[in-house]
Amino acid sequence: MKKLRLLFLFFPLLLSAQEQLLDTVKVNLSNPNATLNTHLYFLQPDSYQPNKSAKTIYGLENKKAIRKAIKIKQILDGKGLFVDFTKVPINSNYVDSIGVTAVSRYIMFPDRMPEIYLEKIEGKWYYSRETITKIDAIYNSVFPWYIDKFQEIIPVFGHKKIGSIEIWQILGFIILFILNIFIYIIVKKIAFSILQRIHKSVLKNISNKDIDNELKKLAHPIALLICINIIELFIPSLQFSITFNKWIFLALNIVETVFWIYVFLKLVKVVMKMYSEFTENTHSRLDDQLVPILNNFFTGLVIVIGVFKLLNLFGVDTTTLIAGATIGGLAFALASQDTVKNLIGTIMIFLDKPFHIDDWIEAGEVVGTVERVGFRSTRVRAADTSVYQIPNSKLSEIVINNKGLRLYRRYNTNLGLRYDTPPELIEAFVNGVRKIVIEHPETRSDSYNVEFTGFGDSALLIMVNVYFKSLAWGVEQSSKHRLHIAIIKLAAELGVEFAFPSTTVTIEQFPDKSNLSPKYNTDKARLESSISKVISEFKNDKPPENIPENL
Repeated sequence: MKKLRLLFLFFPLLLSAQEQLLDTVKVNLSNPNATLNTHLYFLQPDSYQPNKSAKTIYGLENKKAIRKAIKIKQILDGKGLFVDFTKVPINSNYVDSIGVTAVSRYIMFPDRMPEIYLEKIEGKWYYSRETITKIDAIYNSVFPWYIDKFQEIIPVFGHKKIGSIEIWQILGFIILFILNIFIYIIVKKIAFSILQRIHKSVLKNISNKDIDNELKKLAHPIALLICINIIELFIPSLQFSITFNKWIFLALNIVETVFWIYVFLKLVKVVMKMYSEFTENTHSRLDDQLVPILNNFFTGLVIVIGVFKLLNLFGVDTTTLIAGATIGGLAFALASQDTVKNLIGTIMIFLDKPFHIDDWIEAGEVVGTVERVGFRSTRVRAADTSVYQIPNSKLSEIVINNKGLRLYRRYNTNLGLRYDTPPELIEAFVNGVRKIVIEHPETRSDSYNVEFTGFGDSALLIMVNVYFKSLAWGVEQSSKHRLHIAIIKLAAELGVEFAFPSTTVTIEQFPDKSNLSPKYNTDKARLESSISKVISEFKNDKPPENIPENL
């Protein structure tokens, strides 16, 4: 009984002491940290003094300022925006350096709620004029008009609590979840239909089952993202506590970021497949080689940006990370200049396109077929099937002879006849070779040269300059074979002999011996008959089949 009396005696004293303690807590607007602390502290249940909290609102009468201060706190609570006072500046002269001009303001949540911020007015920190102007509109967007009416029709049973959550809040969350299931099913079909139309409009008359499958996979996360945004829109209406909202919004933001990463990865895959289909219809094969390079680049870019976004959600200062990565990247670039040069060389190759895949090129001492263009080097396969890896930095600087871009393959050679060949036979041989070139199916009959061009050390020189129609190396060699065989047959038929480098001592005549010089038959009719015979055989000679185009 005495203890009860003592309790009644000291209870008024305790209340009086608490009130005196609250009265001793003064309004402090000297810096952003003090202003936020003043606003939120005097709106807590244990220290509820809205008059003092309203001091953070500049230029309004007391009642309006109280309503504005309360709405700001309700918005922060509804969005789960928990102020970390350890990160709020205590400098009274704090300047926001992010932006075009540096101003005395502090934005608490620049990513999620940039409209609510503090600014320095007449030496003190208040909620900005822009914030006060927009706060009613922001409040109505967070807490729609029907919330108050909905609260009025909730029965007493709905306000009973299970733990710290009321029953109506649990039922509201369940209803919101069920509605989102139906929305997900509908939006997924609509998203897939829209993506298919975009695909058909970009690549007309081209259908691909693989792309359709990827579009279906892309439609799933798009629908889920819309559902997440709907949940984020209506969660504040359920009026959970700030602690609950903080964690649920963090979970939703993490899931949303992961889905966005997935969406962009799938989008990169779909775009690359569409681009791959496009490049297959072009003549250039260098574009085909660009597909995997662009795919790897954009995939890496999406992952890096996504990781930075996730780190930002967990409170990591990504600005510091980016600055550190920039410095480290600069040091790495200085230490690996050759790699950077090769990357720039790769870009130059794809921009200038000095060659395409499967082109036969001469690059310095390397001669062969281009097989692959990578980030660092280009692979060239020589005629003996050996492989050369040429750094792209060097390849972009040296002179490249792209034989794959030739209109025709030129072939030039000299035929050496013996010095004792009569002029009539030389003329007949030249005319015969000309006719062979004209009748050859793989040579240009309108552009060739077969002429007696000079006197060599051991032979009379007949120049043969022809152009083969096919650019394939294997076809060219087969065409040369047919041309050479026909020329040898012509020489044999005419009785013309080819010379070779030699030193010959000729004794014109021994006593009682006949002349050792070869006897040439220069009968005109016989020469024409021989040429006709060789040309007829050449026409009837079929070229070999299954000729390999390249080595």
